Amino acid sequence: MASTSRRALDAQPPGTAPETVPGKVLGTAKEPRLSARATATAEIYRSLRGDIVAMRRKPGEPIVEKHVAESFGVSRTPVREALLRLADDGLVEIFPQSGTFVARIPVNALPEAVVIRTSLECTAVRYAAVRAARSQIAALRANILLQQETAAAGDLDGFHEADEEFHRLISDIAGFPGLWTMAQQVKMQVDRYRRLTLPEPGRIPHVLAEHSGIVDAIAARDPAEAERLMVIHLGALMESVPNTQGANPFFFSGAQPDDASMTPPKTKTESTPS
Repeated sequence: MASTSRRALDAQPPGTAPETVPGKVLGTAKEPRLSARATATAEIYRSLRGDIVAMRRKPGEPIVEKHVAESFGVSRTPVREALLRLADDGLVEIFPQSGTFVARIPVNALPEAVVIRTSLECTAVRYAAVRAARSQIAALRANILLQQETAAAGDLDGFHEADEEFHRLISDIAGFPGLWTMAQQVKMQVDRYRRLTLPEPGRIPHVLAEHSGIVDAIAARDPAEAERLMVIHLGALMESVPNTQGANPFFFSGAQPDDASMTPPKTKTESTPS
């Protein structure tokens, strides 16, 4: 039996436009199909992006459209659209005659990304040191306990997630969560590199000590000291670039940055702490 909408369309005089509702033409499936494709594209993009940033898909590894489409139960169209977005992010490289590959980490882009992230997070930590409530300081200390537990369990993925949450909390406490959102947009390549540094002997205990110092400065209501320690914490990441690239040469593209680009200049608060 014909549907109500079908009968309504048949009853209209010849030449009359179909009955419409805002944003939709009754009796057509075009919009739902487009919406479903957009949803599939977004899901595939998030999944592949997460795997690439977490280094579950290694630099240089091929991404086969057919296999991705089959795993998500979709056609190749949303896969191609997701891959184009990832190419814009610099996370994949598409070669028409050869295929699609996870992009190598552009080592020359790391210093600039760290500088931008440092600027954003120093702003956040200064405000956090002024505005933090006792319950928020307790949340930061609880997060450090979680970092310690994941480190003790050898759970590097869990440690990385707790580390990310630590920095997000600081932006929330500052009252400017958008600062962390902006930082995430520029630090994708840094995160890929940072994953390679976590297994290095002494790296995680060093990070934990730096995080604890930052929380102590926030609890002491000392924005200058909190900023100084954040600069040291984020800048220290660049010190391992030569060794990390040397141990994983296939994962990187470009030459190693020189010493000047890897070492952030001293700030006033660094040279003369208040």
